[in-house]
Amino acid sequence: MPVIICMLRGVNVGGHNLIKMDSLKALCVSLKLKDPQTYVQSGNVVFSSSEKNLSQLAKRIQDAIEKTAGFRPGVVLRTGAEFREVVARNPFVGRKDVEPGKLLVNFLASDPGNPAREKALAIKIGPEELHLIGREAYIYFPNGQIPVACD
Repeated sequence: MPVIICMLRGVNVGGHNLIKMDSLKALCVSLKLKDPQTYVQSGNVVFSSSEKNLSQLAKRIQDAIEKTAGFRPGVVLRTGAEFREVVARNPFVGRKDVEPGKLLVNFLASDPGNPAREKALAIKIGPEELHLIGREAYIYFPNGQIPVACD
């Protein structure tokens, strides 16, 4: 049974869309997901499931959160194997000028497609470097990230 990493978007940020991790774990158990484990107050949970259709599983998780918590977060799922591929595809590997603590991988719900990818890559974003590979955006912030207030 494959391991699946579930990342909820827009939860527990700035006091909005709150979900406690024990509630998230219980919700996963109610959906028959095996051995759910949460990580701090992140909205991330790892579990095992024989479900083959991850899009359908993401919708089931969204529906259950909406029913129990009253909001519908984005749900991004990746298998353990897909996570290993993300690490293997890291375009910054081997570069001596890259500080790992300033590298971010953003997991997208779906591949943005070539037109959107080309449009995004055409934007000049200063010293930051952006690589869009499949459903991941690898971003390097050489000067660190500047916090932005979320209201």
